[in-house]
Amino acid sequence: MARTNNVTELIIAGLFQDPEVQRACFVVFLPVYLATVVGNGLIVLTVRVSKSLRAPMYFFLSHLSLVEISYSSTVVPKFITDLLSEIKTISLEGCVAQIFFFHLFGVAEIFLLTVMAYDRCVAICKPLHYTTVVSRPVCHRLLAASWLGGFLHSMVQIIITLQLPFCGPNVIDHYFCDLHPLFKLACTDTSVEGVVVLANSGLISVFSFLLLVSSYIVILLSLRNHSAEGRRKALSTCASHLTVVTLFFGPAIFLYMRPTSTFTEDKLVAVFYTVVTPMLNPIIYTLRNAEMKIALKRLWGKKVNSGVE
Repeated sequence: MARTNNVTELIIAGLFQDPEVQRACFVVFLPVYLATVVGNGLIVLTVRVSKSLRAPMYFFLSHLSLVEISYSSTVVPKFITDLLSEIKTISLEGCVAQIFFFHLFGVAEIFLLTVMAYDRCVAICKPLHYTTVVSRPVCHRLLAASWLGGFLHSMVQIIITLQLPFCGPNVIDHYFCDLHPLFKLACTDTSVEGVVVLANSGLISVFSFLLLVSSYIVILLSLRNHSAEGRRKALSTCASHLTVVTLFFGPAIFLYMRPTSTFTEDKLVAVFYTVVTPMLNPIIYTLRNAEMKIALKRLWGKKVNSGVE
């Protein structure tokens, strides 16, 4: 990068310009980030410790929580500290690194959510073959494939970015480094790169979302042959997963399934999926999952009556 770039440091415009509003955002977003780390960390610890949470669903859930912590930590800590800074800066190398890890964890989460839908589909549609089809070795291979997919996707993004010359200006119109805002600073036409990003990021989101929808269509058709109690339990589990999928895929498709352009609402949408959504996921899963709630209570040494759901 040093041979082609005059720019070595970028100034981050931030979310808001008013210092009072920035301080208010700091007061709001710091507890949200702490809740994200604590909530997801508690899920990871509970699944690792509890002997009753050995099903593949909880294996994937614990790794999803790890991804959520990593994904949020790529952006949010610097964003929060920048809220108290008059001038928000980041090196060009740091910006590229942030893009790499942001997309690595983001796409790994997309693939994990898709794998979790497959897990639920097999559990509900083929219960007698479930332990064979979704065995522990299969779980590890699916997890590895999710991480590999995220890594390959992120490498493509970084290779594209490293080819671009940056010679000024150096103000990135966002509160963290992402591809579209950074492309606007390049001293060359980035329309081709924008199309590649559209294909790489957007199509992954759309195809994964279509696989998710297909899985749940199969699940809904299969539930017709289940008892009322079986349908209730299955729908409860699926509802949690579908809520998380909607919260994550909605903003991702909105931001990446369109050409590079400037929308004033982009930053607010980004705040939702980088700050808010990772905090909501553990709440959604624990409140709707009886086994998880019981395991959490046991972890904290509380007695659970046999009638607790």
